[in-house]
Amino acid sequence: MKRDAPGFFVFPEWVDRLTPVLALLFLGVLPAYLVLVVWYGFSPRTTDVGYAPEQPVAYSHALHAGQLGIDCRYCHSTVEMGAHAAVPPTQTCMNCHAHIRTKSDKLLLVRQSSATGDPIPWVRVHDLPDFVYFNHSAHVRRGVGCVECHGRIDTMEVVRQVQPLSMGWCLDCHRNPEPHLRPPSLVTAMNWVPREDPEVLGRRLRETNRINPSTDCSTCHR
Repeated sequence: MKRDAPGFFVFPEWVDRLTPVLALLFLGVLPAYLVLVVWYGFSPRTTDVGYAPEQPVAYSHALHAGQLGIDCRYCHSTVEMGAHAAVPPTQTCMNCHAHIRTKSDKLLLVRQSSATGDPIPWVRVHDLPDFVYFNHSAHVRRGVGCVECHGRIDTMEVVRQVQPLSMGWCLDCHRNPEPHLRPPSLVTAMNWVPREDPEVLGRRLRETNRINPSTDCSTCHR
């Protein structure tokens, strides 16, 4: 077809100048955008917050920690001494349930575990990567309350993750710990409210307890 024939369309010359721009868009910007979408979509902030797996026993923290007021440390007895907050052994449950609700169907697996010695296969909710080192005692003994990381556990029928537990989230606290500090004796008080400005109280507690969180890589990656 001739260029001057009816119906023959000729792109204007400025279209040729768009070629490098389009190449940059498709070869540079678009891949970067896709990487960003994948990175954010699979980051802890979006994948782990709200994680609430079904447990083998329908244990209610709202009942035990909330209504009954059982202290966190009764079940998670190692938080003040060790790196890990131990999952309670079946005997801890049986201390009460050998006498209370002894025939409840909900506790059948607990009774079987007690009789056989086989542990209850609890599903971990707050599970950090293997390459991350976290010490519960270092935080709890310095006045970082359970609620700061785990939320209002005492209101949860089913435990869920409420914080991203990402590296950036941890570093934010290490760089500015004051708003997250309380008297160490009140770390398990879920409904505790400071009687003064949290920043003012935090600065005083930080100075008194000599709290100086490290931001070196080796602190958590050992």
